Amino acid sequence: MQTKTLFTLLFTAIILSCSTNSQNVIAPNIIPKPVSQIINTGTFLLNEKTNLIFDNQYKQVADYFTAHLKSQFNFELNKHNSNKKIVFSLNSEIKNDEGYILEITPNQITIESKTPKGAFYGVQSLLQLLPVKTDQKSIAVQCLKIIDEPRFTYRGMHLDVGRHFFSVSFIKKYIDLLAMLKMNTFHWHLTEDQGWRIEIKKYPKLQEIAAYRKETLIGSNATKPHKFDGKRYGGYYTQKEIKDIVKYASDRQITVIPEIEMPGHSQAAIAAYPELGCTGKEIEVATKWGVFKDIYCPKETTFKFLEDVIDEVVELFPGKYIHIGGDEAPKTRWKNCKHCQNLIKKEGLKNEHELQNYFITRMEKYINSKGKQIIGWDEILEGGLAPNATVMSWRGVKGAIKAAKQHHDVILTPTSYCYFDYYQSKNKNEPLAIGGYLPLKKVYNFEPIPKELTKDEEKYVLGAQGNVWTEYMKTPEKVEYMALPRMAALSEVVWSKPTDKNYDDFVKRVAIFNKRLDQMHINHSNHLHEPEVKTKN
Repeated sequence: MQTKTLFTLLFTAIILSCSTNSQNVIAPNIIPKPVSQIINTGTFLLNEKTNLIFDNQYKQVADYFTAHLKSQFNFELNKHNSNKKIVFSLNSEIKNDEGYILEITPNQITIESKTPKGAFYGVQSLLQLLPVKTDQKSIAVQCLKIIDEPRFTYRGMHLDVGRHFFSVSFIKKYIDLLAMLKMNTFHWHLTEDQGWRIEIKKYPKLQEIAAYRKETLIGSNATKPHKFDGKRYGGYYTQKEIKDIVKYASDRQITVIPEIEMPGHSQAAIAAYPELGCTGKEIEVATKWGVFKDIYCPKETTFKFLEDVIDEVVELFPGKYIHIGGDEAPKTRWKNCKHCQNLIKKEGLKNEHELQNYFITRMEKYINSKGKQIIGWDEILEGGLAPNATVMSWRGVKGAIKAAKQHHDVILTPTSYCYFDYYQSKNKNEPLAIGGYLPLKKVYNFEPIPKELTKDEEKYVLGAQGNVWTEYMKTPEKVEYMALPRMAALSEVVWSKPTDKNYDDFVKRVAIFNKRLDQMHINHSNHLHEPEVKTKN
């Protein structure tokens, strides 16, 4: 009788234990969707008794992983021999540098990769199989095998800090979001008409004058008459802060591309140094949104200034690219500038568009001399394309097609699919935005490779990028609301196989993803079923 009772108690305890574990297992709903995922039976119990094994080349990734466990779950992995292991392993047969294999069995979690980048993305998939927070001392992880790699080499998100300025802590939070979704590029828009945000030590007035505007427009730019808040606004990132952010991003396998706008969107710099403009007259840092006619004048004073700026910028950003803008540069001042007109004649140029090409080509040559390459918005195609430039196509896809056919690398970021400052719902209660309409489904259905390209020309499409322009985003919470979950949709566009995409399946996964964001205290939209309105690219 005692034996039977003991057996019954033991059996009940086992059943309860299995039930508890099964309740705690997170079903795989990874974003972006892996190339191959096979769910197996059983779970791996992750706890402080788990042993972590890695080669030295994976130390940075292993440190990131263990720091996450310490921060979120308050436990550290065992550094001694144990039956339960997490192993980072080199697999030189994996062809894609960012690819990985994640295999979870009851006794071992293995992440195989060719490089630390691949291992990092394996970690990101593993983290989505863990809870955001838990008080339990053991975490049951679903057994499975994932074989995964990205479709595109450039997977980017942009943030404009010129119109509205954001703290270092938020920039890092934004970078963490990119890392979670396996994005590998942060395009940091640092200079604008409304504010210059990067410390340049040789030109202190950029910090004293260009970084601050006297007031800011209230409400929509379209509402007349304009009203202003009367409050001085601004700020900038010190070079020390920038180095810290670049290092933070690098630890998350993210390259930071700085954007220093030229020749347009430069009113803030001209406000600090009027000699950089065509008139030489004093102007103010812009206080409202839009496109302004005061742009850099293509004279030696300006080129010396910009070369000095670039000298300091290249020391802060170790990546391959410097983004030089090149968009929305009205030629009004140039048409009425004696120097500009003489320069056009001297250089045998046809018009002001070719003068912009002269400007961009000269700056490209200098930037190339520093071991960097330029990216520019698709306006840099006008008047001829600088020899080694990469084009960021935002006015539809025509710029991408034209550049790729000229054998230039291109990044797709058309307004109709990638501008996350557009409204994401027709709901009348949506917060104020710049306009447009870009629902989640349309972002998800974006195809970055234009049909007009041949197979040979397709190789010039590096990838795609989501843009977050902040005219109407004053707070981090508003940025998060506008970016998420559209950023998640774009991550799947640039990572996953197009043949595997299914919006209904994505919506199920993003609903779970949004709950994770809630637990992480990250704001987001819940507009998952807004109708897609097809538009021409």
